[in-house]
Amino acid sequence: MHADHARGMVDVFRTLYAAHLPIEQMTLPTSARADPTPSRDGNGTGAFVCRPTTGETFWSAHASGLALDLNPFQNPYRRDDLVLPDLAGTYLDRGWRRPGMITADGVLTRAFARIGWSWGGGGFQSWKDYQRFSVTGR
Repeated sequence: MHADHARGMVDVFRTLYAAHLPIEQMTLPTSARADPTPSRDGNGTGAFVCRPTTGETFWSAHASGLALDLNPFQNPYRRDDLVLPDLAGTYLDRGWRRPGMITADGVLTRAFARIGWSWGGGGFQSWKDYQRFSVTGR
């Protein structure tokens, strides 16, 4: 995480802990995670990883420590027919709420909004990144 946002992130995780939000695992970035294949089924929550934006040639906000992915399996990325992780397709049904899922009206989105971060499952038109929070809004 970028140092300018570390204190706010600590506040967010205190809120998540108090709310008993399940986080399966937290991971440190590796080169293997920098360019995952569509068949990955990991559920590692993480922030900094120096990589381009999925499917693009420009840097992700993760490369600057300005984005965090939380419970990627319960909160998959979807763009057209691509779902990452591909084994998490049932979690695209956001009406069927299960533990670890991020929702527009949930404690997680409210905690991040308090520190000025936005959720990738809300405002993006052509794709949804339900796991992602960022300070950049992208």
